[in-house]
Amino acid sequence: MKIAIIGAGAMGCLYGGKLSAVASNQVFLIDVWEEHMNAINKEGLSMEENGELLNYNTLTATTDPAEVGVVDLAVIFVKSTLTEQAIKSNKDVFGENTIALTLQNGMGNIESIARQIGDKNIIAGTTAHGATMLGPGKMRHAGVGKTIIGELSGVTSKRMEDIAGVFAESGLEVEISNNVLGLIWDKLLVNVGINALTGITKLKNGQLLKFPEIEEILEEAVKEGVAVANAKGVVLGFSDPVAHTKEVCKATAENRSSMLQDVLNHKRTEIDMINGAIVKEGKSLGVPTPVNQVLCGLIRFFEKGGE
Repeated sequence: MKIAIIGAGAMGCLYGGKLSAVASNQVFLIDVWEEHMNAINKEGLSMEENGELLNYNTLTATTDPAEVGVVDLAVIFVKSTLTEQAIKSNKDVFGENTIALTLQNGMGNIESIARQIGDKNIIAGTTAHGATMLGPGKMRHAGVGKTIIGELSGVTSKRMEDIAGVFAESGLEVEISNNVLGLIWDKLLVNVGINALTGITKLKNGQLLKFPEIEEILEEAVKEGVAVANAKGVVLGFSDPVAHTKEVCKATAENRSSMLQDVLNHKRTEIDMINGAIVKEGKSLGVPTPVNQVLCGLIRFFEKGGE
């Protein structure tokens, strides 16, 4: 399968590396970070995993989507704030039958992609993996988890089975869901509990549970998100999203969340698409979300240069 990874940050590199290990796959990483792309082309992608150093050297990395051409599958891993612009800038990889798979954090990515290519060939999903960039051409696989994907319509199609097969062959644990929108909310609630708090406290995921006062804030933030989801009529996949979020903290204990990495690197975060999405939906539904509103305010303070 010819695959483009749009957005070669830590997660994009993780999936690109794993998928490239299958000889029948042709994998391209596309990113605007030229130094990173050059390093991968010159020395391969270096991935730390379980104390080992792995090298993936069959990838092609580029800043120019025209060099890639139309692909069978485009996996979208840019930050949610950049989704629509990324699809627009990478139109060269999208043909009539190209499938676009978003495994991004936050809400609104499906709509952003659809505005550029329509929704016929969009599928969505979530990943529980954790990954951290270490430098150009180097990253760490910090937490192992399942990849769950599904059609927006809820049907189990042949193309879904084909993609799941490719992922499984690459060593990525994968599952097909018939409730992908509920799945996205499941992942959103995990990010609501973890990302902003790690960005504010500078703690790794697992460390959030070592401080009762921080753990309590995590619980309240997720509970607000559950109340909003219930008011929208979203069918969640977990009976206890708070407990599930804590399990993810434990499973990715050594991971520095993407929001923490953004705060440390003085970059714009995805707060508006995560905790901000809860606040926005809560206001429209009359559901109070004070904890998430405070978390949003603190992250925006850091984005403006606050220490």
